[in-house]
Amino acid sequence: MDRGHVTAADLSTAVWRKSVRSGNNGAQCVEVATGLPRVVAVRDSKRPGGPVVLTTRDRWRSFLDGVRSDTLEDLV
Repeated sequence: MDRGHVTAADLSTAVWRKSVRSGNNGAQCVEVATGLPRVVAVRDSKRPGGPVVLTTRDRWRSFLDGVRSDTLEDLV
């Protein structure tokens, strides 16, 4: 993992979860697996066999901090 880049991870033990705010109405949701060694995995809940975005735990924490503090406004 150089400079926070993650290229592969063993997801066989991943436990996926989505926000309780997502509801069960089939809305567009993401699922996150955080219990993996050194990485956080993110995927589309409607396509569990589809592509997965991998990131480092530090970058995931930074992303969540930005969401919580509403500092990602310029990305919309």
